[in-house]
Amino acid sequence: MQRLMIADSSDIVRTVAKRILTELNFMVSEAASAGEALQRCKAELPLVLVVDAGLDGALELITGVRAIPNGDKVRIYYCVIEADLRKMMQGKRAGADDFLLKPFDRKILSSVFANLAIAA
Repeated sequence: MQRLMIADSSDIVRTVAKRILTELNFMVSEAASAGEALQRCKAELPLVLVVDAGLDGALELITGVRAIPNGDKVRIYYCVIEADLRKMMQGKRAGADDFLLKPFDRKILSSVFANLAIAA
């Protein structure tokens, strides 16, 4: 089972995403802050990290994960509320691999992550 971490300050977003992603056979951990997420990544790197762009310290979290040994292998998704090109470019420069538009639902998460769950 592959590890996936959700870093989002919203309890509701984390709970809903965790329920959906657990059904896709991910072992999901949660972090309510960038600091908590970085500590957990240092202890055990996930295969996938989903970072909310609205999280305080989101960009620092991404660069921090990239600085951890093997942090370059983590697939990082940067969540934005709309296709805000400036915010997306900041995420890309920090080291994000891809983007997710919020709000996401079961169909979106399934289409994005089903292949990763199978491939892993």
